[in-house]
Amino acid sequence: MTYSGDVSPGGAPAVRELAGLTVTKVSVGPMDNNAYLLRCTGTGEQLLIDAANEAPRLLELVGDAGLATVVTTHQHMDHWVALEEVVAKTGARPLVHADDAAGLPIETDTLADGDTVTVGECELEVIHLRGHTPGSIALLYRDPAGIPHLFTGDSLFPGGVGNTDKDPERFGQLVDDVEHRLFDRLPDETWFYPGHGGDSTLGAERPSLPQWRARGW
Repeated sequence: MTYSGDVSPGGAPAVRELAGLTVTKVSVGPMDNNAYLLRCTGTGEQLLIDAANEAPRLLELVGDAGLATVVTTHQHMDHWVALEEVVAKTGARPLVHADDAAGLPIETDTLADGDTVTVGECELEVIHLRGHTPGSIALLYRDPAGIPHLFTGDSLFPGGVGNTDKDPERFGQLVDDVEHRLFDRLPDETWFYPGHGGDSTLGAERPSLPQWRARGW
């Protein structure tokens, strides 16, 4: 079955098989949060992006292979409800950007812009996108056998950037970071996976950047 990125609360995961990495997307919790389990096909090591909710369901997804790392994309509670239980039961290393670490319920190792997070033989680049929260991040996987893959948390969605509470300064910072750190660096075929809802590509969204700036959200 072709991967579409469409998932629903309580529904089946969507699985995408890349050359070196398997991406499993699932919707959890009352806010329809996306959680992403990444598995290196060479080593079997696994990494979870956003232990958002429904810890038993996420742990079932992890299975017997174990979990090495949990990366939280930002400090908003709907993205970490299951974090404490998942870490306690798997021994996974929790990671978040330093500017959002105080907002998490457990002590967490910290990240900075440009850091690399590994899952087995695969590398993810940390991209700091300021505005939705002070420490919001995206994770970039440059597939050596295909297109780039970008996990954007709540900083970029199909149709616009993340919520900045109608604060012009925060919005300006976020849209600048999204434009210069994502759209200016990455090709149109880059596929991105947001913190809620469906996926898109940078190419599909690029023509709308001036409209997003003009409307202010």
